[in-house]
Amino acid sequence: MSKPAAPLKGRAARLARLMPSTGPSTAARTPFVLLVVLLLGGGLITLLLLNSALNEGSFRLSELKRDTTELTDEQQALQRDVDSRSQPDALERRARELGMVPGGSPAFLDPDGTVRGNPTEATAPPPSPSPTPSPRASAGAAPDLDATGASGSAPAAEPDSATAPAAESTPPPTSPGR
Repeated sequence: MSKPAAPLKGRAARLARLMPSTGPSTAARTPFVLLVVLLLGGGLITLLLLNSALNEGSFRLSELKRDTTELTDEQQALQRDVDSRSQPDALERRARELGMVPGGSPAFLDPDGTVRGNPTEATAPPPSPSPTPSPRASAGAAPDLDATGASGSAPAAEPDSATAPAAESTPPPTSPGR
């Protein structure tokens, strides 16, 4: 049998009182460990949720950039179409297709009711002469061949003047609208 431990004196007794070596030290450590584990777990879950939200925002941003690029391309194509149709020669051609004719000399009314200038009625100009033959045909290098391959002395049929300008003024296709 062992002897009971002698009571500690002096410095050893003070240290024994400050740092007990019995069970309460392990019981006090458990809540601290649980708190640290919960804080780490909560931090990891928060980082996971934050990362997911950032990825979702990144996907949305790339989708919006792609849509912006498509819409910018469509806007530029439409602007090119408007620019090509608003050129003076295109406007004149379209006006002629609609049956409009160039105006005559203008006349102005003064505030007192007198007419200044000589008003004239707008009339359609005579049709333009037929297009000039191609340089190859005018040089006489080779005879014109018809669809069968035989040399034809009859002149080729002129395209209808009403449909020819319409075919030339057809704008290039654009991307489909939304």
